[in-house]
Amino acid sequence: MIKRWRVLPVAATFLFAPLAYGADRAGQGSLPYQSFETIESCADCHSEIVTQHARSLMAKSFTHEWDEIEYFELALPHALENQKVSGIKAGCNGCHSPLAYLAGDIPPKRPSAGTRANEGVSCDVCHSITGFVGDIPFNFNYVMNPGDVKQGTRPGMDSGHHEIAVNDFLASAEFCGICHNEKDPFGMWVKATHIEWKEGPYGAKGITCQDCHMPRTDGTLSDDGDPVEGVRRHTFHGVHFPEKLTGAVDVLLYPRTETVEVTDKIIVDATVMNAKAGHMIPSGSVEERVVWLHVEATDSDGKTWHIPVDRKGFDGEDWTVADPEAMAYQDIGDIRGLPNFVGLSRDGDVPAGDRIYRMPYLDPEGRMTIAQWNTASFGPDYRLPPLEGIGEVFTWQLPAGVSKGVLRIRASVYMTLVVSSVADYLKLPATEKEHTVMGSTEVTVLVR
Repeated sequence: MIKRWRVLPVAATFLFAPLAYGADRAGQGSLPYQSFETIESCADCHSEIVTQHARSLMAKSFTHEWDEIEYFELALPHALENQKVSGIKAGCNGCHSPLAYLAGDIPPKRPSAGTRANEGVSCDVCHSITGFVGDIPFNFNYVMNPGDVKQGTRPGMDSGHHEIAVNDFLASAEFCGICHNEKDPFGMWVKATHIEWKEGPYGAKGITCQDCHMPRTDGTLSDDGDPVEGVRRHTFHGVHFPEKLTGAVDVLLYPRTETVEVTDKIIVDATVMNAKAGHMIPSGSVEERVVWLHVEATDSDGKTWHIPVDRKGFDGEDWTVADPEAMAYQDIGDIRGLPNFVGLSRDGDVPAGDRIYRMPYLDPEGRMTIAQWNTASFGPDYRLPPLEGIGEVFTWQLPAGVSKGVLRIRASVYMTLVVSSVADYLKLPATEKEHTVMGSTEVTVLVR
């Protein structure tokens, strides 16, 4: 039985709809670019932290290749053509380029123009946020107060360049939720990473986003500062860092028998567990991520066979089993004005019969989409909850020609950042469709 991850009730505020701004709530066009320090200015005193930040997706939130293509070639044209989603013209930038949004530079120029929109989520953006408006952080509902006072979390610090206000909010998961929870124009929670955390075991234990994505280490807070304990790393390691994905999932295999005859069937039970992430796997940009379980067997002579998963029979299961004939993403054609566009392969290069851990995002016509702003409903939520396992069964008739001796059965969970068919069609960098192993295991059975 599939259970949808429970989300917190929130008043129906659609994505990028006008919000009731508080006295300090900074809205579109309320703060010119010069209200914020440049990253280069921060580097004058914090060069090591700025270097860490520069390698992160926070710094590249506007210039990252896929984000650029998604906004300028899909989201922006759709916003200009379809009134329902028109708010994303500005709204995407509320988190991907807060400086441009706050300056009213909408739409910003492409990264090649070299404007300050390219600074993405800059140092002064985060260190100017004092809180959020409403009961739950989402859709960039930050309270922004740039100026001579910078927000920080460590008491007893001083600076010759600016004042420091101690603000525990920056150490909270709610701080991250401002941009890692998102409701789209149809009222769907298309990003709910903070909500997933809050409802899960990590939230219950008070293990925050920063504990995993900004680990503490000894160091200095400024170039001429004294060494201190527990300095947060500003690398923001997440899904784009293979070392963060490796080991995030545990895979266990249990053959129901250790010895089989060459004419027998083998039944293997598998358990796939989210062992490391404090939110669902996948989370965030769920509509474009692909996470799947691949099982294969290799006999004593090195011959290898793929073993497809047994079906469970739940509603919507077809979405979770790889099918090379299944098509999706037809709304790309709608957005691009291609009347004969039949869509793209739903599962890309995932081998047929593999189990996919996903929650399909469906457009207003019920077709699977990678456009989160165009999501009107969801399919079954078959993702991996934190510290929970999902069981699978693999029943395999030994084929003719299998050799006697030790049969090795290997199970691996892979992830790609973007489904390969979409990556190929939009000419994304190869890194977006690379297979990263999140977990794997191997067992043996003796064939007599």
